[in-house]
Amino acid sequence: MIYNFLSDYLSIILFLFIALALSIGFVVLNFLVAPSNPDPEKLSAYECGFEAFNDSRMEFDVKFYLLFLI
Repeated sequence: MIYNFLSDYLSIILFLFIALALSIGFVVLNFLVAPSNPDPEKLSAYECGFEAFNDSRMEFDVKFYLLFLI
């Protein structure tokens, strides 16, 4: 019974293990190789001209959301 299962699904299981190994390998390789010193331009305020808020949960007016819905 287990032999029939493995003979039918071995290629799929092998493909999943290879995909998982490649995915983890790429993430680890990116973590090891990528530079970790961002320049001041990257850390500066983007497009809006002011620094990011301290609290990301501050309330906005409903008009702000309606602007993007319309």
